[in-house]
Amino acid sequence: MSKKIQETPETGLDGLNDSLTEMTRKVQDNKKIIMVCSLVVVAVAAIVLAYVYFFRTPGIQKQNDQIGAADLELANGNDSTAMVQYMALADNGSYDAANRAALQSAILLYQDGKYEDALKYIDKYSVKEEIIGAGAYSLKGDCLVNLDRLDDAAAAFKKAISTSDNNPAYTPFFIMKLARVYAAQGNHSAEAEQYQTIVTDYPLYGQSHNIDVQKLLDRAKLQPEAK
Repeated sequence: MSKKIQETPETGLDGLNDSLTEMTRKVQDNKKIIMVCSLVVVAVAAIVLAYVYFFRTPGIQKQNDQIGAADLELANGNDSTAMVQYMALADNGSYDAANRAALQSAILLYQDGKYEDALKYIDKYSVKEEIIGAGAYSLKGDCLVNLDRLDDAAAAFKKAISTSDNNPAYTPFFIMKLARVYAAQGNHSAEAEQYQTIVTDYPLYGQSHNIDVQKLLDRAKLQPEAK
């Protein structure tokens, strides 16, 4: 029968010292890891702050100044000069001012009858607010109507309707535009559906704009469908 080896006091003390030494080593290693991680965080924060203060903030201010100059030209009736400035900012900028410049460019190009060019700048515009965004989609629809691209125009007006989020002043206006596209396509059942929506959901719209929507609805119902 084997004898159980008895641990001497010296052996137990050595084991304890080894354990403490190992724990101390791990703590030191952890400190190094924490220090390295902290330095990385500090370095990243410094890079972000440098970008914000030395690049982004001055860039935003410069583009704000540029669109302010274009706005001033437009206010003074110099539409052509303003359009050139808006287009340059929309083409080369990257902040909110450049985004608004894209929409302003599209509006002025549309007014000049340059519908294809207007579409290019509408596509540069990023929607950030319901009503203005809905107006941008409606402008796109207007351009497409003038280019006789009626299916695409209908899609744009539908987008304007959904983006306007049932606004009682604007949503029925976009629905009217969609109805007229359907009328031009000879799709009078779809046209009637749009007028019915206005009559049901926006009953005050016709009265406030002196439009007899019910009459338009009744007439659309009587029209034969295009073959």
